[in-house]
Amino acid sequence: MATQSAYPAWVFASDPIPDPLGHGERAVTFLKRLRHPNSTAPGRGFQLHDWQERIVRRIYGPRNPDGSRIVKTVMLLLPRGNRKTSLAAALALLHLFGPESRSAGQVIFAACDREQASIGFKEAANIIREDRRLLNAVTIRDAFNSKKQITFGRNGSTLTALASDGGAAHGLTPSFTLIDEVHAWKGRDLWEAIKSGQAKTDDTLMVIATTAGRGAEGLAADQFNYAVKVAKGEIVNPEFLPVLFMAEPGDDWQDEAVWQRVNPGLAHGFPSLSGLRALAKEAEGNPAELASFKQFNLNIWQANSRDPLFDLTTYDARRFDDDEADLIQLPAYIGVDMSVSGDLTAVAIAFRHDDGQITLRSTVFVPDDALRDRSSRDGAPYKRWADDGLIQLCPGPIIDNDMVEDHVRELCGAYDVQEVAFDPHLARVVMQHLHDDGLPVFAFPQRPLTMGVAAGDLERIVTGRLIRHDGDPVQRQHFENVVTSRNPTTGLVRMHKASTASRIDAAVASAMAVSRAVTAHNTKSRYASPEVSGLMTL
Repeated sequence: MATQSAYPAWVFASDPIPDPLGHGERAVTFLKRLRHPNSTAPGRGFQLHDWQERIVRRIYGPRNPDGSRIVKTVMLLLPRGNRKTSLAAALALLHLFGPESRSAGQVIFAACDREQASIGFKEAANIIREDRRLLNAVTIRDAFNSKKQITFGRNGSTLTALASDGGAAHGLTPSFTLIDEVHAWKGRDLWEAIKSGQAKTDDTLMVIATTAGRGAEGLAADQFNYAVKVAKGEIVNPEFLPVLFMAEPGDDWQDEAVWQRVNPGLAHGFPSLSGLRALAKEAEGNPAELASFKQFNLNIWQANSRDPLFDLTTYDARRFDDDEADLIQLPAYIGVDMSVSGDLTAVAIAFRHDDGQITLRSTVFVPDDALRDRSSRDGAPYKRWADDGLIQLCPGPIIDNDMVEDHVRELCGAYDVQEVAFDPHLARVVMQHLHDDGLPVFAFPQRPLTMGVAAGDLERIVTGRLIRHDGDPVQRQHFENVVTSRNPTTGLVRMHKASTASRIDAAVASAMAVSRAVTAHNTKSRYASPEVSGLMTL
């Protein structure tokens, strides 16, 4: 049955987890007999807290009628500092020389690079070194800049560290694989080699232990999205166990109760509560730090934005149903982002209120040729948006500039438009037509300096809670797709696409419109005089 939440409430429940053959109990007993160098328990015993024990029992207890493990893949999504690496390392040892060990079994630690792969490997090696009996039973090879491997002499099983940036490792037949921090993986070669290797043998287990990532495309996003659907019951797959500790939509990121819910280790002193408070303080008014806090400490997948222009939660809170009659009375500024070839075109209009608030609207033009393929590539429901009147479809494979020009004319006829800003590089013909008809055309080259200022103006308006919008999902998606970089010397912001398929046209047009509304509102218009019919600087 589908639910609205992906939260693993079962982890804290008291009902027994099926364990017909006792494999769950044996796994828990084995883990508790290990030692850990950082443990505060007597004898430095491995600390398996109640919530961790429930996860272990849920993985290893339920069995098929033939005795094989039901769970084949686990996605363990935990924020930083909740000791997922320690648990994953202990599970690897369970398969190396514990009750789940098999003759000549391959245990794999797979990470984004050699340094990250060595972290989990060292965790496992250090657990072994805490017990002389275990140390005498294995051979540890961990010399600098060499293959890292642990071999259990009794049955020849091995634990090997591999990196996704080292190319595919063909010939694998892993019995247990730890996929560490999948959000940072480079490419799919190693993943595909592991998956195809698992198909060669029965009763394999893959544990994906990771914090949240960023981006709507790629290996990590695919696995995360699938896990959420399984957790919510939208997909029924008993072989896939999602354990997703992440804040829910609408949660207050500053609410410490949310922190406690998302970080199950906080009840036991990890991560540091005071450390989280310090990070949250730094995130106030700092979009990049806030995005990091949400990603790494609240496990919120950060859509397409690695470094956002502004906090979308702040943006979302500024939704208003502005009266059309009120907007007609306000000075308006238009920004137009024209397209190349089959790209999109966006027209944004910013209305400046007397108190400095700015109402923002935008219209996106989309070629209707191969619309289904375009929707799949861009990750946008263009057909539904068109049916809902949220975008304008242009016949054919490219944008019809006449449609864009007509739309600008309609806006100028309906509102008190002060300027229509274009990048002349792509809009000279349209600009000339509008200029010839006396419309207030303004040249706005999309160069690093001008767009850096424009992006900064938009960021300040949103962060300062002066923006107003109607919740247009198209406009929001384009803002969500923006990735920024900041010049360390000038502080200017540059807006990028998160990927080649990401669309940010409405965000660019909005930055142009808002910037002109901010910059030009106190300056008497040069075309306000009855002797001036228009303004165009080329």
